[in-house]
Amino acid sequence: MNQTQVKTRETQTSKFLTFQLGNEQYGFRIDQVIEIVGMQKVTPIPKTPDYIRGVINLRGIIHPVIDLNQKFGMDMTEETKETCIIVVTIDKDGQKEQIGIIVDAVSEVEDISKYNIEPAPDLGNEIDTKFIQGMAKSKGEVKMLLDLQNTLSNQELNMINKVSKTKNENNK
Repeated sequence: MNQTQVKTRETQTSKFLTFQLGNEQYGFRIDQVIEIVGMQKVTPIPKTPDYIRGVINLRGIIHPVIDLNQKFGMDMTEETKETCIIVVTIDKDGQKEQIGIIVDAVSEVEDISKYNIEPAPDLGNEIDTKFIQGMAKSKGEVKMLLDLQNTLSNQELNMINKVSKTKNENNK
């Protein structure tokens, strides 16, 4: 295989961290992941939406934590030994925020070919699918690939940013 073939092959696949919510598999680009930590005590924040579970103190930095199950309209994540928090960076309109995302279980890091990713299905105007990057066919399953930049709205990110900044300032 020559260098051109190697470069072409590299651009045809992307790495995704796959994880489980309920009985379904999801994923997002690995370059957005900072770290994966076991479930820990989340300090609730009053008067925030249910899917914002609160904040965690991770090595002296306060990170807001969202429950992705609840964000997607499912039941609150039931904590098991596989439940974990994926700390990610979201960059929306130049605003970078590190948040923790609670998932039922992390599966693996997968190389998924762009040829195995189809666009999100058109579900009509009533259902917003802009948070879906695509539907991946991998290992005999369909995995919903999330676009983290569009999973939270600007308004939600601003609220999370304020919660995080307030807690970090109070923590000094």
